Amino acid sequence: MAVIRVVLADDQLLVRSGFAALLRAEAGITVVGEADDGEAAVAVVAETVPDVVLMDIRMPGTDGLEATRRIMADERLSGVRVLMLTTFDLDEYVFDALRGGASGFLLKHTRPADLIQAVRVVAAGDALLSPSVTRRLIAEFTARPSPSLPRADGSAFTEREHEVVLRVAQGMSNEEIAREFVISAATVRTHVSRAMTKVHARDRAQLVVFAYQSGMVRV
Repeated sequence: MAVIRVVLADDQLLVRSGFAALLRAEAGITVVGEADDGEAAVAVVAETVPDVVLMDIRMPGTDGLEATRRIMADERLSGVRVLMLTTFDLDEYVFDALRGGASGFLLKHTRPADLIQAVRVVAAGDALLSPSVTRRLIAEFTARPSPSLPRADGSAFTEREHEVVLRVAQGMSNEEIAREFVISAATVRTHVSRAMTKVHARDRAQLVVFAYQSGMVRV
């Protein structure tokens, strides 16, 4: 099993150190860099090219949003996944971060086991949204006009792709979708990948954004 390489970016030393200790104690995960602001985070990520970045949204100077945009814009870092950290479960910036290419977010006071699971989920290519954020809130924020995703519609989806995208937007994992449709998780991944290509979405998080912005999912 490949080791998941993580960079931590948070201006609070206590938070950063706590997360680092948790991650370093977990088999299959290693912390390859730390940063205390967005500018440093971009530099560390460019140097280490990790699998996952745990990025605080609110940092002095260059904040986590701008750092994430810069990381996502660098083709050399196309395999890096950013998981945003926030203190506020209703933080509007969370949704701007999803539009900017982040793969999801967690509250800072999440349980240690959930933090570990989140890193593994995001490293595997799945989107992650905090359970405290309901579909209603996602819809409210992602319904706003955004330049992040090229304009497209879901008319090119096959019937099965449409069904899969709806489940992805509802927060279901590949395994859960596979069980519902009695197909393999690999087949689900193929449907998700083809759907992302058709609407120019970088990852599952942007596919979720598209599903709400396009009106496929309504609350």
